[in-house]
Amino acid sequence: MRAILARLLKALGIVRYDLLVRRVSTYPRDEEVTSGELVHVVDGGIEKWACFRCPGGCGAMIPLNLNPKRRPRWSVAADWFRRPSLSPSVHQRNDCECHFWVRQGRIEWCEGGHPKRV
Repeated sequence: MRAILARLLKALGIVRYDLLVRRVSTYPRDEEVTSGELVHVVDGGIEKWACFRCPGGCGAMIPLNLNPKRRPRWSVAADWFRRPSLSPSVHQRNDCECHFWVRQGRIEWCEGGHPKRV
């Protein structure tokens, strides 16, 4: 219901976001992760992964480890509208080479972090 409200408010120009959270219990297949969503994998109350499509235009699925016992790891939080925030920043090391933050569902590019190809 919150995601529907967020989409309506986005269409009206009231709320802004690039990503919304969808929570699942198993790691998603590549084709199950669509543009505009961050798949938050939580199994048995344990946060495991945050998966989403690279915003730099390469279309790669980015899987971020959320397990506090492994390194590197990220943390994810979602607001009432299910807009995610990630910490720390995401730095793609593939051909895209983009570097960005996700804050309140918005992609915020780091200085010099725009992809080489868009």
